[in-house]
Amino acid sequence: MSNHLKFYIDGAWVDPVAPSTLDVIDPSTEEPFTQISLGSKADVDKAVAAAKTAFVTFSQTSVADRLALLRKILEVYNARFEDVAQAVSREMGAPLSFARDAQAWAGRAHMESTIASLETYEFSEKRGSTMIVKEPIGVCALITPWNWPLNQIVCKVAPALAAGCTVVLKPSEIAPISGIVWAEIMHEAGVPKGVFNLVNGNGPDVGQVMASHPDVDMVSFTGSTRAGIIVAKTAADTVKRVAQELGGKSPNIILPDADLEHAVRQGVQGCFGNSGQSCDAPTRMLVPADRHDEALAFAKSEAESFVTGDPRDEKTVLGPVVSQLQFDKIQRLIETGIKEGATLVTGGLGRPENLNRGYYIRPTIFGNVSRDMTIAREEIFGPVLSILPYSDEEEAIEIANDTVYGLAAYVQSTDIGHARNVAARMRAGSVYLNYPEWDTFAPFGGYKQSGNGREYADWAIHDFLEIKGIVGYGD
Repeated sequence: MSNHLKFYIDGAWVDPVAPSTLDVIDPSTEEPFTQISLGSKADVDKAVAAAKTAFVTFSQTSVADRLALLRKILEVYNARFEDVAQAVSREMGAPLSFARDAQAWAGRAHMESTIASLETYEFSEKRGSTMIVKEPIGVCALITPWNWPLNQIVCKVAPALAAGCTVVLKPSEIAPISGIVWAEIMHEAGVPKGVFNLVNGNGPDVGQVMASHPDVDMVSFTGSTRAGIIVAKTAADTVKRVAQELGGKSPNIILPDADLEHAVRQGVQGCFGNSGQSCDAPTRMLVPADRHDEALAFAKSEAESFVTGDPRDEKTVLGPVVSQLQFDKIQRLIETGIKEGATLVTGGLGRPENLNRGYYIRPTIFGNVSRDMTIAREEIFGPVLSILPYSDEEEAIEIANDTVYGLAAYVQSTDIGHARNVAARMRAGSVYLNYPEWDTFAPFGGYKQSGNGREYADWAIHDFLEIKGIVGYGD
C-alpha cells in the first residue's frame, strides 16, 4: 500500500490532520504521476511533540547503540537502493544511470561516512579539572531541497541521529517521493518511535512553522538563499541554532599552465551534471583572454555531445529540469544573457529540437561574459555555462571572489603548488583542485551568502551538538 498520502509521525504512518493534496509532476512529461498530502501547523505540532518525547531517552543512548542503528539503516537502504533510484528519477527527471550512480549512491556514501566518523568521534575531553562534554542539541527540524534529495536527507538525518538528536524532516514538496521511501527505510530499520518523523508540505505552512516552533532546538536548511533568509528570520524569535547551505555561483579558474582542452571539457561536464541543478556547480569558467576563442570551441564541442531526453532511455545524459518554474526562470536568464551582449556559442532558448514536451533545456554555452552581466551573477540552476576571459591571475582571483556567494571554487593547473596557492585566496567553503573525486569526509558548506555550518561526516555531527563545560570535575 502506498504511503504517499501519509506522514510518518511517532513510529507510524498517519493521515494529515486536515486533508489537502498536491500533484507530484513528472518533469519529463509535465504530467502528475502521484499525489502527496500537504501538512499544516497541527501536523508539525504532532511531529515535534513526538520528537521531544523521544529525545528524553534517545539522547541518553550509547554510541554503540546509535552505531548499531545506523548500520541497520544502511543495510535496509542498500536493500531498497533501486526503489530510491527509481523515485528520484521519476520525481526530478534524473536519468536512471545518474539516479543510481550519483543520487542514490550519495545517500549510501553519507551513511557510510557518518558511521565511520561516529566510530572514532570523541564526545568528551578533559582540560585540567574541567570536563568538556558534547551533547545532542535536541529536536532538529530538517528542511531539504529537491535537487539532491537523498544527499541532503542523509547528510542531515544520519549525523543528527549519530549525535543523539531526534528529528522532523520536511522534504521538498516538488520531489517528495524519495523522502517517503527514506521514511519507509527508517521504519523497517527499527528506528525508535518519535526519533525520526516526516511531514510533507510547503515552506510557509510547514517549513516556517518548524523554524518558529518553540520546541525545536535547531533548524538545518538547504535551499535558496532567499528561502534561507526567511527561515533564519523566522527562527530568530526563539534563538535556535540555524545551519544553512544555500546558493552558489562557483568560479572555475583555468590557469594558463592547465591542459586547456581537458580543463574546459571537464568543466562543462561539471557544470551540466544533474542538468545543472547543483548549488556548487562550476558555472563561471574563467579562461586566459588570449585563449578564450579556443576555450569556446572546446566548450561548444563538449556541450553538443550531451544527449538530452527521456530519463528512462539509457542513452540520455541530461534529463529535464525539475519544474515549470525552473524552466521559465532558466529561459528568462538565457534571454537576458543574449540581450546583455554575451556570445551565444551553442544552445539558447526553447527545448532541444527533438523534444516537444517536458522541462528540457538546450545545453547552453555563453562566451565573452563580463562579471557585471546577470548570467555571471545570478544562480541559473540549469545546464548553462558562462565563460569569462581574464587578463592575468590577479584579475582571475578578483573576478572569482566578486560574488555574494562562497560555496565552492575550482582551480585547474598542472602545477599543484600553484593550484594550492590560488586555492588559499578563494573565499569559498570548498575548493576543488583538478576535478577530484567526491569526498564525503570533506567539510561542505559556504562562506558569505552561501550559508553557515558544515555538513558531511564528523563535521556534521559537530553541528548537531551543544558544548558543556563541567568545571571542578576533578581528576
